[in-house]
Amino acid sequence: MKLSVEVALAPVAAAEPARVQKAAEDAAGWERGRATAARVERRSIDARGRDVKLRLRVELSDEGPLEPPAVRAPTLRDVRAAPPVLIVGCGPAGMFAALRLIELGLRPIVLERGRDVRARRHDLAAITQRHVVDPDSNYCFGEGGAGTFSDGKLYTRAHKRGDVAGVLHWLVAFGASPDILIDAHPHIGTNKLPDVVTRMREAIIGAGGEVRFGARVADLSLAGGAVRGVRLASGDEIDGARLVLATGHSARDVFDLLLRAGVELERKDFALGVRLEHPQEIIDRIRYHRAPRDARLPPASYSAVEQVRGLGVYSFCMCPGGVIAPSATAPGEIVTNGWSPSKRNNPFANSGVVVEIKGPQAGGGPLSGVRYQRAVERAAWLAGGQTQAAPAQRMTDFVEGRASVELPACSYLPGVVAHRVDELLPPEVTERLQLALRAFGARMRGYLTHEAVVVAVESRTSSPVRIPRDPERLEHPGVKGLFPCGEGAGYAGGIVSAAMDGARVAERVAALYPA
Repeated sequence: MKLSVEVALAPVAAAEPARVQKAAEDAAGWERGRATAARVERRSIDARGRDVKLRLRVELSDEGPLEPPAVRAPTLRDVRAAPPVLIVGCGPAGMFAALRLIELGLRPIVLERGRDVRARRHDLAAITQRHVVDPDSNYCFGEGGAGTFSDGKLYTRAHKRGDVAGVLHWLVAFGASPDILIDAHPHIGTNKLPDVVTRMREAIIGAGGEVRFGARVADLSLAGGAVRGVRLASGDEIDGARLVLATGHSARDVFDLLLRAGVELERKDFALGVRLEHPQEIIDRIRYHRAPRDARLPPASYSAVEQVRGLGVYSFCMCPGGVIAPSATAPGEIVTNGWSPSKRNNPFANSGVVVEIKGPQAGGGPLSGVRYQRAVERAAWLAGGQTQAAPAQRMTDFVEGRASVELPACSYLPGVVAHRVDELLPPEVTERLQLALRAFGARMRGYLTHEAVVVAVESRTSSPVRIPRDPERLEHPGVKGLFPCGEGAGYAGGIVSAAMDGARVAERVAALYPA
């Protein structure tokens, strides 16, 4: 027979297959040695007590060996002669939309303003080394989108929106570690994601789809309330009556061109704050109750949330063993984000700590949130010396409202400049952050520390704009053939949810406009 049981083991025991099998046999009420095979199906960390445990779901068999679960790869047919579907954006939403369209017999033409993964590395180096931001190819724009040079976190709460397991299986099929199918909070790692997205692009092209880099869409061609194609910044025009718009949360020029074309947009709530970086050892001590941590445990992470004066303040995109990244998408702004390699072996832990921004901002209208973001990002750029160096302040100085005489070591490669970040941010953000950080410190002993540094500004948590779409057709209600998709349209919040939304939109395109 076969069955699954739950066990909780110390890290040293969980690392030994024989001890895992014995613990699982005990949990199943089997005699020791009855199992012919044991396989870990799920793994998570329980750090609630003084002794950290690994919680495992283990499948047992007394009928012979257990085969690992088959990886469900996409079935890609030859679509060279199939009707085309334009996809604007080559991030998770766009790439998964393209793969699903191929499965359904349609030919995707992916238009990406940035460069391919290999060439894009030079654009990232230009930001960190020469403080030069290419507005078409950077940490947010280019093959794979912002996700390519991120931690690759795959955790999502959006299980009702699509097939989470299917997305993970596809990622494994394209080179991600099979561990992502087991871990409760899986991640791929910045060092491995470029190879994964390269294989995805090669699969799209191999099936007869197209992926064009350096292809920034400058305008839509509309007629009679329907899509007829796009015009690129190069002047090229591409015909197409079906268009998946998957441009990500930072493609602000796309919002502008949609408004010029008379396409309805809506303002959306978002969040804004700072990147907060601790030495990883401090977070390990807080979460695992000791430092250095057991080598069999991963670098610790944390999640925190507090309601302050009617608005949520929360940690966002926490990167253990990670690096703060310069994520500006245009000259004259400072934007930070975070990433980690697959081993998460850098000496720092960083997280966004952000405040909800609700209601219309100055000036009102659908782009009021964009204007709010831009104002803060430009203020940070000016405070940093009009380079990509970021204004920063020791955490305790930020909370107490005083200047930092000098700063601790920081992973942000363009460098940090001592500045009153508490005075740089809008007062409604600073005051809530100060109160929330005190509350976090009260719950996590050692968290509120002089050794941590606050770096401005974390402003691209999500899109401040939503592009409307019919809830069933997933098509814009006022433009036939236009399918808003993913984070930039306001319908996703991470790699997995964006990928699921891309696949879901592809299915509606195929249903409404079949081959």
